[in-house]
Amino acid sequence: MARRKAADTSATEKLAPAAASAGDRLQAAGPHDRLSDQLYGKVFEEITSGRVKVGEQLPSEVEISERFGVSRPVVREALLRLRVDGLITSHQGRGTFVSHQPAPRIKTFAKAQDIASYLRCQEVRITLEGDTARLAAERHTDEQLAAILAAHEAFSEGVHSGKLEPAADLEFHALIAEASGNEFYSSLLQSIHEAMTGLMRLTLGLTRTASKKRALTVLGEHAAIVAAIRARDGEEARIAMRFHLGQARRRLIDGRGSK
Repeated sequence: MARRKAADTSATEKLAPAAASAGDRLQAAGPHDRLSDQLYGKVFEEITSGRVKVGEQLPSEVEISERFGVSRPVVREALLRLRVDGLITSHQGRGTFVSHQPAPRIKTFAKAQDIASYLRCQEVRITLEGDTARLAAERHTDEQLAAILAAHEAFSEGVHSGKLEPAADLEFHALIAEASGNEFYSSLLQSIHEAMTGLMRLTLGLTRTASKKRALTVLGEHAAIVAAIRARDGEEARIAMRFHLGQARRRLIDGRGSK
């Protein structure tokens, strides 16, 4: 019990010291800059760096609010996203604890505060692209299937050469949306293109700097999607796509699977 209390106190001191400096206070830089994303990034960085370790308790909402000069609703929104993303866990009557630590090298490929928006983008993609894959399996033309197969082959070459690029991944997913036969799916994906590009740059950067096994796992997930589309099995294509995007999200958050 004494060890648990010492760990909790340590985490609180790291994230919410008694006297906050003016530099700690968060300010929105523009109309699209969310304070909750900034706060998410601050806590994310503390967790990723290991300054607040898995199993340690986070400070209370009041302490975090005072430390960063933001309202409690902003704190709640940031903590909610951290919970949804699997980084922290709340226990009634006990508090909030760190449950996962992303790979420290994640900071090489993206700013901590951007990761919150990337993960929100992935949340949308899991639902949206599951349906595009299902419809692509049911509706694709021979020409569209050939284009998807070519994009898959290009991605495979990148895996085996160690030169994975976001453009190849984006092309693969864009062609599946096009094969859905509904132009609004392509338009919706285009509307989140910027976030998708940042997300893919991050996830593929992590994959390139991990073991070959991780890259082959991603390639295998793509292959399962392609096989289901080729077989015109809509439900299997939907499941394969949702599984792939869900695993990509998990690989991003959980540092234990980053090697």
